[in-house]
Amino acid sequence: MKDQIQYKRVLLKVSGEALAGDAHRGLDFDVIGQVCAVIKRCVEAGVQVGVVVGGGNFWRGIKDGGDRMQRVRADHMGMLATVINALAVADRLEQQGVPARVMTAIDMPRIAEPYIRDKAVSHLEKGRVVVFGCGTGNPFFSTDTGAVLKAVEIGADAILLAKNTDGVYSADPAKDPGAVKFDRITFDEVLARRLGVMDSTATSLAMDNHMPIVVFALKDPENIYRVVTGAELGTLVTDK
Repeated sequence: MKDQIQYKRVLLKVSGEALAGDAHRGLDFDVIGQVCAVIKRCVEAGVQVGVVVGGGNFWRGIKDGGDRMQRVRADHMGMLATVINALAVADRLEQQGVPARVMTAIDMPRIAEPYIRDKAVSHLEKGRVVVFGCGTGNPFFSTDTGAVLKAVEIGADAILLAKNTDGVYSADPAKDPGAVKFDRITFDEVLARRLGVMDSTATSLAMDNHMPIVVFALKDPENIYRVVTGAELGTLVTDK
């Protein structure tokens, strides 16, 4: 029996730290391979997949640059870090027989395709995975905001936010043993409680464009496939 697809077109957001595995820095190719294997299953099931990867396993502009660097330069370095990760993900996808394209918000034509919305949609409709690099292409915006922007532009049905935690909690579960996990929560509640699912700019952009977000743990990469086939896991962040 063929699995029922809940979301036909998705934007998968994966943090750079997740791609580093237990080392927390650099790239763990076993982890990347596991994630790509599940993306392959999604594509084979008929799901169109766009991917946005963070760059924190190499560089986080505001954190690593701090007051030691000019913020714009620090953020540009972070954008370059996302391109390293995007190339690694695309390469592993292609090793597994999945056609992939890297598109960047900052032109670097000898490395990747420049991001053009219609071209990205065309790739998706042809069964190619599109891996987006450079976030929004602008400093002062996170890759979370870049993920929401790309999801809205390509007409995704949902954002799959793969994190180190298994959903949205009332407080940091690592610090507060009494933290309560939400199965469902609204954007308004996330913003009012400052829950930090995404930064406030990304959350507001998703809310304004009625873009649902499913937050779940990447520790088990199979969760990606479970979400696109309708499993109720993690936390659904939506309008109401």
